[in-house]
Amino acid sequence: MDICVIETSSLGDRSYLVCDGDTAVVIDPQRDIDRVLDLARDRGVTITHVLETHIHNDYVTGGLELSRTLGAEYVVPAGDELGYPRRAVEDGDIVEAGPIRLQAMHTPGHTHHHASYGLLDPSGTVVGVFTGGSMLHGTTGRTDLLGAEHTQALTHAQYHSVRRLADELPGSAQVYPTHGFGSFCSATQASGDSSTIAEEWETNPALTQDEQSYVDELLAGLSAYPAYYAHMGVINMAGPAPVDMSMPEPVDPQELRRRINAGEWVVDLRERTAFAAGHLGGTRSFALETSFVTYLGWLYRWGVPLTLIGDDLAQIADARRELVRIGIDQLDGAAVGEIESLRAGNELRSYRVVDFSAVADARDGVTVLDVRQSGEYEDGHIRDALNIPLHELENRTSEVPSGEVWVHCGSGYRAAIASSMLDQTGRTVVLIDDDFENAEKLGLTT
Repeated sequence: MDICVIETSSLGDRSYLVCDGDTAVVIDPQRDIDRVLDLARDRGVTITHVLETHIHNDYVTGGLELSRTLGAEYVVPAGDELGYPRRAVEDGDIVEAGPIRLQAMHTPGHTHHHASYGLLDPSGTVVGVFTGGSMLHGTTGRTDLLGAEHTQALTHAQYHSVRRLADELPGSAQVYPTHGFGSFCSATQASGDSSTIAEEWETNPALTQDEQSYVDELLAGLSAYPAYYAHMGVINMAGPAPVDMSMPEPVDPQELRRRINAGEWVVDLRERTAFAAGHLGGTRSFALETSFVTYLGWLYRWGVPLTLIGDDLAQIADARRELVRIGIDQLDGAAVGEIESLRAGNELRSYRVVDFSAVADARDGVTVLDVRQSGEYEDGHIRDALNIPLHELENRTSEVPSGEVWVHCGSGYRAAIASSMLDQTGRTVVLIDDDFENAEKLGLTT
């Protein structure tokens, strides 16, 4: 038996292809199913079953389309009212795919109707478990995604689900979670790239703490999560439309200018320092890096016209793939090329880029804006810095004092987005493109 990991680092998730001979099973596939199909073809296997651990809140699933494309059986935990046929598995049910056998285990907590799947060897021993958003590597899935009225009960349920997995499965069983590799579905940052049940007994807070301590700590540590999550469960329960990754229509400079002047969302994908050096006034910087889709999805006003600017068509295609993963299917066009060639009368703007050493040398009276989340700020911040988390900035720009504003986050990515938002309003901004640990090293923090 062989298990292949399909990494989606931009969303902090993993999908899995389990192979034995010429038969394969897929667990929690992302929407861009071509990656799964290519891997199965390379391995020479036929996918007979597609399994979901739960109805996902952080991405649009590819499970339904994959099962329909291949004629594979679609397996989803029982309990949710879904808009499509599937096999609804209960606790203890066995999914048999040729030589591959998986046992469903009801593990509520991340959602009400969540299942983990124990991978059985020929003797019936569990050699691995696909835990979705239940037991993660050194942590657990967050429990507040279904609303505040469910959070307490789900947190207690999560504790017992993780305890059940640890109590019933062998210590040698490998743990294969879907979340926990940067996903906001994780209660806290996961640890390590792999784990076993035995290792989780040493590191997982649901196993190292009593129930109330675990619940109190998890609830106290929950931070804000991306606003686009509100759409994911709805789409996944209704049944996602087939994925479309065709290229958006090209937009000429004059039409680009019209859209900017109309206040539409025009997003520049170029590297953040390139944007700072020269960009079209009224555009937003969302560099096509690992965090791109999380933060664009978080801040984007769902359904408004969206146009992309990129260096080339390959960059547009990559952004298109990222966006369909969270259900942003409608792109209203794209423009590529040197920024000067796209100007067509638009104002060309720029702002300074510095590191934290420049903050130490800055004159008195400079406003430092920290756009990290409030928990990050409370853990340590630059003296006298104003904290407005990035996802709150659009509604709180009036709180930023007049004059020059120096903007930072933990690495520079969120600060670049915030700087472009303030630049849209005509403010004079300075982007601090640096790791926050350097501010600590310079003695700037308290």
